Amino acid sequence: MSDSNLPAVVTSDPALNRRAALGLLGKVGLGAAAFGLSGVASAAPAKNIDADVLNFALNLEYLEAAFYLAAVGRVNELRRIGGGAEIRLPAGLDQSRGMTFKDSAVQALARDIAEDELQHVKFLYGALGKAAAPRPVLDLNGAFRAAGQAASGGKITGFNPYLNDLFFLHGAFIFEDVGVTAYNGAATLITNPAYLQAAAGILAVEAYHGGAIRTMLYQQRQVTAAAGLYVGQVVQAISNLRGKVGGMKDMGLTDSRGMAVFAPADSNGVAYPRSTREVLNIVYLAPGAAKGGFYPNGLNGTIK
Repeated sequence: MSDSNLPAVVTSDPALNRRAALGLLGKVGLGAAAFGLSGVASAAPAKNIDADVLNFALNLEYLEAAFYLAAVGRVNELRRIGGGAEIRLPAGLDQSRGMTFKDSAVQALARDIAEDELQHVKFLYGALGKAAAPRPVLDLNGAFRAAGQAASGGKITGFNPYLNDLFFLHGAFIFEDVGVTAYNGAATLITNPAYLQAAAGILAVEAYHGGAIRTMLYQQRQVTAAAGLYVGQVVQAISNLRGKVGGMKDMGLTDSRGMAVFAPADSNGVAYPRSTREVLNIVYLAPGAAKGGFYPNGLNGTIK
């Protein structure tokens, strides 16, 4: 292809520049279809909904922060942010001391992630200012029991992620991959470059968390977890459940060839994106629901 076949891409009109650039991408085969992007994911947002998208992310961060902060005895720090909505935790958990860890590496990971998630909440809450959505009611008790039962086909009952180190890692696995796909899916909806960069930075941290958790679970994949099921089987069951309601964008600890999966990605090595509806299907523990699961009364904000 000679240069004469390429459209001019530099003019004094920004709108013409954009159309010309899109024409160039089409000619050289770099359109959205070449990357396997859906029409929804690749379409430009009709209007600026940055605040709505950030509030959606804030709702998810409230949940992740509550999970980790409760594990390390710091959940009251979250209760001071976003209002007085209830955070439901298992009755036996000492909320001032957190759970009892036996593995110092798991404890160190929990403390590190707890701090990250708290800072994510503070950052988004501060960036949104008066527009910040209040913290919704969060259920880290009954929702985990329901999730454990659903993922294991009824074999696991009364699942409590704070009971031991291994159960904690399983609970963490439920959240981290979802956070990565949620931020990836929301990227095309954000118009402010500063917000987009911040979201990309948070996504990267969530991916680090997910990789670390997957590594620890992979090392114990043949250990019996509960109800006669191995860790690898339980994790795969969780992945299958998330995939079923969340757009089939998930992977367990190994792929179809038996290779380890520390960073779940598509055939191009690109992290999966999820739409807000797909994310809600997972956290509500039911496709198409308006509330339930980890958010008994639903999320707060426009996207819920």
